[in-house]
Amino acid sequence: MDLSKLKPAAGSTRKRKRIARGVGSGYGGHSATRGDKGQKSRSGASIPAWFEGGQMPLQRRIPKFGFKNRFRKQYKAVNVDALAALVEAGRIEAGKISPESLRAAGVIGKSDLVKILGAGEISVAVTVSAHAFSASAKEKIEKAGGSTSVVE
Repeated sequence: MDLSKLKPAAGSTRKRKRIARGVGSGYGGHSATRGDKGQKSRSGASIPAWFEGGQMPLQRRIPKFGFKNRFRKQYKAVNVDALAALVEAGRIEAGKISPESLRAAGVIGKSDLVKILGAGEISVAVTVSAHAFSASAKEKIEKAGGSTSVVE
């Protein structure tokens, strides 16, 4: 084998256009593959992908509706029957249910706020602390002998 005969594998390289390197290259001359006139033939031409030639841009043509509250608090809903199921399965302690223990059990995400809702039944006495409670959830937990507290 001779080192002078080494070549890259077939299909691994692509012939690159070496533009503006003289007339002999085939890509030189007065326009160097840019065409004769127009905005893109000039030096310093950089047109954003979304630019539509002065036409009203798409993001301004489409109608906008409604109001998006930047300060909205979005809660992750956990029902009372889900709490009861977690306690019965042994995935969470009945003594103290908190956002941290729910996070450890994989019920909520890292930065989720928790709201306890009243769907289903609970018979286990639990101490629950969460960011918010529905009235029915509070009532059901206290009726089962548990207590609730709001975390800030």
